[in-house]
Amino acid sequence: MIRRYVYGNVIETEAVLNKPEQENGVLPYFTVDEQAMTLSYTMEDKDQVYGLGENVRGINKRGWYYESKCSDDPEHKEDRHSLYGAHNFLVVDGKETFGIFVDYPGIIRFDVGYTRSEELVITASDWNLDVYVITGENVKDIVKQFRHLVGRSYIAPKWAFGFGQSRWSYMDEDEVREVVRKHRELGIPLDSVYLDIDYMERYKDFTLNNETFPDFAVFNEEMKKEHIHLVPIIDAGVKQEEGYDVYEEGLEKGYFCKKEDGSPFVAAVWPGKALFPDMLNKEAREWFGNKYQFLLDQGVEGFWNDMNEPAIFYTEDRLKNVLEELDKFKGQNLDLDKYNEFNGLVRSLSNNTEDYKVFYHNMNGEKIRHDRVHNLFGYNMTRAAGEAFERLEPDKRILMYSRSSYIGMHRYGGIWQGDNKSWWSHILLNLKMMPSLNMCGFLYTGADLGGFGADTTEDLVLRWLELGIFTPLMRNHSAMGTRVQEAYRFEKIDGFRHIISMRYKLLPYLYSEYMKAVLRDEMMFRPLAFDYPEDRRAVKVEDQLLLGDGMMIAPVYEQNAEGRYVYLPERMKLVRFKEDGTKEEEILEKGDHYVEVALTDVIFFIRPDHLIPMAKGGQCVDEVDFDHPECIGFVENAAEYEYYNDNGYEKDYENPAHITVLRMEAEK
Repeated sequence: MIRRYVYGNVIETEAVLNKPEQENGVLPYFTVDEQAMTLSYTMEDKDQVYGLGENVRGINKRGWYYESKCSDDPEHKEDRHSLYGAHNFLVVDGKETFGIFVDYPGIIRFDVGYTRSEELVITASDWNLDVYVITGENVKDIVKQFRHLVGRSYIAPKWAFGFGQSRWSYMDEDEVREVVRKHRELGIPLDSVYLDIDYMERYKDFTLNNETFPDFAVFNEEMKKEHIHLVPIIDAGVKQEEGYDVYEEGLEKGYFCKKEDGSPFVAAVWPGKALFPDMLNKEAREWFGNKYQFLLDQGVEGFWNDMNEPAIFYTEDRLKNVLEELDKFKGQNLDLDKYNEFNGLVRSLSNNTEDYKVFYHNMNGEKIRHDRVHNLFGYNMTRAAGEAFERLEPDKRILMYSRSSYIGMHRYGGIWQGDNKSWWSHILLNLKMMPSLNMCGFLYTGADLGGFGADTTEDLVLRWLELGIFTPLMRNHSAMGTRVQEAYRFEKIDGFRHIISMRYKLLPYLYSEYMKAVLRDEMMFRPLAFDYPEDRRAVKVEDQLLLGDGMMIAPVYEQNAEGRYVYLPERMKLVRFKEDGTKEEEILEKGDHYVEVALTDVIFFIRPDHLIPMAKGGQCVDEVDFDHPECIGFVENAAEYEYYNDNGYEKDYENPAHITVLRMEAEK
């Protein structure tokens, strides 16, 4: 059951597709304090709190406070309170079990037992809230209702479930050719190469660097013959430059964000001074979305949207003021206080939330200050693209995912989990965000495998890939100036080949589970607590996940580990695929087990009377035989599996011909 309560004058986010009628009664479960702008709920000790999508810390969110504030912050440490997404949905499970979605586009805080251990306090920046309270049979039922409320998740093309290789940046055609050649020569599967900002002409959206990519359409066709998709980046800021058609057209038509006096809001990102298209203006959104046609015409079939929190290096006005302030430090002895003041001024330039208060959007003719709708910018940039693809390529699935997001964007694209680091702790963070994101509708997601920032190590990349082969988005991505981390750069080539090849063998199961989760408003990744709620030991496990109906994964995420402890909430079969091509199976009873996992082993667990359809693999998705899967299973009596398979390009998702039932009987 879903009930809706409205406070103040709500700004329409369009996150919810079919709004229920507004309730006139008292908001259940919560104490409402309009003056303090808070909603408060008293928890019991055993209550678990799940959700909030992309954020730091655990699956159970208790003990910290979180902000929904789309933030360009690559330091994903435990002391952070927000990352790139704003996902205001959570579920309390315990004394009472219910979900709450606060559809609110401004900055909002969720204090989940941080200030007072028993208090859940939601604090908004102003009192204009659209609040949904959801009750149901259990957590999974509540999530399913919420997912139905906000609409079907984005469906990626099948090729986008292959392995992708990325780096900031592959600077020219020959570097891309080298990446592809090395993968193909060494038999390491690959389906896509990502192009970061340097493929553009001086960081200008919807342009090409004609010196380094002199005939992009021809080069793209060359790559397609190798079964490689090129996936270019698109940034949120449009370079301020006379003669640049996107800038001049947007300026002429009034499609950029403006300051209060109506002059353009100018800030700096990669190209230096830039203007931000007003993504909340329907006409501007349509105009920007149509610009993707330039690259679609080059044969591109996938994109990633970046810097769309929006990220701001500095604003023109703030830079001027800071430079004037810095003048007073000339010739001074910078003691501690003066040094901190100096440093603070410099740090204040980038992503300063005060700058959110100086530019405006045109939303259906109403002038609205950015800080009130900050979390909608990245969502609507990706919406611009998604709606354009429906106009420009209506019969084709186009890959699209974004760095910044709000609930509602999940209908138009996936997300990657931001600019992480080559830290062991970020493997675990990657794992823990998967179910929280699934709860909020983001199914096509994954992290930068191997880590984006900092120098990685061979064992870190191998262990991270052993998780990444299970996530829908599987991409190795690293930053300029860090250690190169393509698979062929390391010594254990056979190990890398084996692990990445396992992704392609598992694709029948992974793709089937993804599609069923999308079409049925379910979660592909779930904590053990969701399926074993009466098992208090299972409820506390946060480093293992259920994947689909029949599989449990338990990745290794510690340096130099030769295995790990695993808790089984019921009898399961451990399946191990070794680098030498052999497969080992072992039945393990319910309880705690230490499982040895060699550096290049791939392991997972199968639940009783469940099947995992697999293929022989391939060097690309096009080579994978989805039509004749071979099942492995843990069959004590009999098992059936609903297998979903389509051609991966068209959109007849509901066609019953895509479902077949696979069966296996226990051996007598």
